Amino acid sequence: MPITILLADDHVMVRRGLHVFLKTQEDMKVIGEASNGQEALEQAQELEPDVILMDLHMPVMDGIETARRLRNLLPHTRIIVLTSFSDQDHVVPAVRAGVKGYLLKDIEPEDLAVAIRNVHSGQVELHPAAASQLMHVMASMDMLPDTPQEERNVQGGTSFQGANQTVQQVMQASEASEWRKPSQLTEPSHSSHTSPSWSSTKSDSPSDGGLHTLTRREREVLGLIAQGLSNKEIAVRLVITEKTVKTHVSHLLDKLGLADRTQAALHAVRNGWEL
Repeated sequence: MPITILLADDHVMVRRGLHVFLKTQEDMKVIGEASNGQEALEQAQELEPDVILMDLHMPVMDGIETARRLRNLLPHTRIIVLTSFSDQDHVVPAVRAGVKGYLLKDIEPEDLAVAIRNVHSGQVELHPAAASQLMHVMASMDMLPDTPQEERNVQGGTSFQGANQTVQQVMQASEASEWRKPSQLTEPSHSSHTSPSWSSTKSDSPSDGGLHTLTRREREVLGLIAQGLSNKEIAVRLVITEKTVKTHVSHLLDKLGLADRTQAALHAVRNGWEL
């Protein structure tokens, strides 16, 4: 059975382009399109798709509210946000609304197909920038262990429980470091960028979660991972090849006993990394 997909975006050309590409995937079938959140809600209830590929900024009803309602109406339908925004004001509300994927529109078509399959199988797919936003939210909460849960709520009174659950899933997801186009990377000025600093009180301590075992270059790579940079961006920043970056990432993950770069970022912040 193919993965059934509903497209929701207010731009006709975006829907058309997605439809054309997804038709090339033998295991996927687009069964409907919607130009706003209300249409998406109505069509989803009628068609019951496996996956909804949805923009955040739509007329009538935005993607956040649509996702929130769909979570209650169709709990088995998985929602992937496909947007141009990766800031905290978009990422965190989307995760709290129940989306299982948060991708940017610069994603390569082949990577989009993989993400759809992964989300359909129960995994979480996040663009590195979105994962970084969640990492910072959860790390800041962990720094306040004595704060009552109700005081950790965001404005409006909704807790980060959904975000926390999603972060836990993301920590088990596959590495997603190739999703930013090289054309969107900006060559940094070496005089204007500084690497994240490592807290001297943590760097050589056995209680630092193993971070003292990393080499100087591995620490630099880890710091940039914690900032949400992809392998390609790290290569540009450190003036090394992407293959070398991947080698450093593999080594630091092995040394720290971690599964992926999101776990590494969370681990670093929780153990003394100063951004």
